Amino acid sequence: MVQTNRATSNDAHPNQSSLCQRVNIPHVQPVNNRRQFLAQAGAGFGALALNGMLAEADIIENGIATPGCHHPASAKSVIFLFMEGGPSQLDTFDRKPLLNDLAGQSLPASFREPITAMGEKGAPLLACQRKWNRYGESGLEISDWFPHVAQHADELAILRSCYGEGINHSGGCNLMNTGSIIAGRPSLGAWVTYGLGSESEELPAFVVMKDQKKPGTNGVRSWGPGFLPATFQGTPVGEGPGDEVIANLKLPEGIDEPRQRQKLELIRKINQLHASRLPNISTLDARIRAYELAYRMQSAAPEAVDLTQETAETRDMYGLDNKQTASFGETCLLARRMVERGVRFIQLFSGTGSGWDAHSGIEANHTKYCGSVDKPIAGLLTDLRRRGLLDQTLVVWGGEFGRTPMSEKGNGRDHNPTGFTMWMAGGGVHGGQVIGSTDDLGLYAVENRAHVHDIHASILHLLGLDRLKLSYNHQGRLERPTVNEGKMIQQLIS
Repeated sequence: MVQTNRATSNDAHPNQSSLCQRVNIPHVQPVNNRRQFLAQAGAGFGALALNGMLAEADIIENGIATPGCHHPASAKSVIFLFMEGGPSQLDTFDRKPLLNDLAGQSLPASFREPITAMGEKGAPLLACQRKWNRYGESGLEISDWFPHVAQHADELAILRSCYGEGINHSGGCNLMNTGSIIAGRPSLGAWVTYGLGSESEELPAFVVMKDQKKPGTNGVRSWGPGFLPATFQGTPVGEGPGDEVIANLKLPEGIDEPRQRQKLELIRKINQLHASRLPNISTLDARIRAYELAYRMQSAAPEAVDLTQETAETRDMYGLDNKQTASFGETCLLARRMVERGVRFIQLFSGTGSGWDAHSGIEANHTKYCGSVDKPIAGLLTDLRRRGLLDQTLVVWGGEFGRTPMSEKGNGRDHNPTGFTMWMAGGGVHGGQVIGSTDDLGLYAVENRAHVHDIHASILHLLGLDRLKLSYNHQGRLERPTVNEGKMIQQLIS
């Protein structure tokens, strides 16, 4: 079922009441059309449970739990490994021998362009101190900062020609996560769940996990709904107090399940009565459904995040018993468990709060962060493969930008949005290949350049979504996830 300009149709679904009963959604004040439903379903309500209400919303709007795609999909879900702060492509996946040959010299005049405002003025080129090897049948060159990921070389499609306009962390993170350097647009995960829904009625469709309990560069804006209904924003997992993975799921002291059910029924009736008197209040309908999802999550979510069910071999594969890798390893293992249970889009943050930002001491910084994610990411790829999930799960790795070949503060590198590296694996992507290139010093993307909009368009395409057909009517204007730009990177599948 092709969903073209889906938010603009005024046709109501004829079997709305029966659909509500079929998925155990309480009957609520009827709406006259889809636009009215979308308006009531979500502006501004940000409770945890509301974030996962997409499945119910899509059932009511479209009549099916998971709407069809615009074209055949090769991926059903996405795990986006986001290295916040900007990892250096020059020291990980994009080897530049000339950089070491010219180390200590100024950037040659032939590389200088007006945009080259990055790095200290006249700063010398900084050599890469890593050792490089070729891996797999494909012979991809990967540095010794990623020895475990390198074992999956034949599954990686390395995009060495990425670029964007976000020169600082806020703008760069906004661009990579929402398609714009200016705040206010929906995150990519919100667009995906808006377009496809979730396969689970008990878990949110879009989940966010961080390696540290801090807001990060842009906080909720990186996984927010923008102008989409609030139901489509990401649900933070791992934000609970103490060892509680998901906050507010445990029943309060002295409250058993029957009493909780009675309490929710009373709240539902009060909300319905209030909604019938105020039909134009957008959050009430969504709030009613939010309580229902929260109730179902109380039984399903604890099992989903219970890592004690995993074998010692699996825990070791993700590095859970090592202090350096335990934090990110746990989020990677949770991501696999959530993919198994139908979660559509999972974003994992490493270096929450721009941890990868190595303006000085890049050797110490990247040794720390690469060491914390290398084994967990390799474990994730291995685990997905052996469980038969990698072919249908798209794994994406990258940060908001890369680093400059010029030094900063003597032993660091500055931000570089004009040429950096990302990679994809699984989800129908042809591995064992390099796509595009930067110049001989790794400063500018020069061959098969891939803008952030192209990356987003490619992720959507692999999920079966057309970037132009997926739209939302916002204030009388059709908005699209890549701001009417971007194209599918065909080499990913050819």
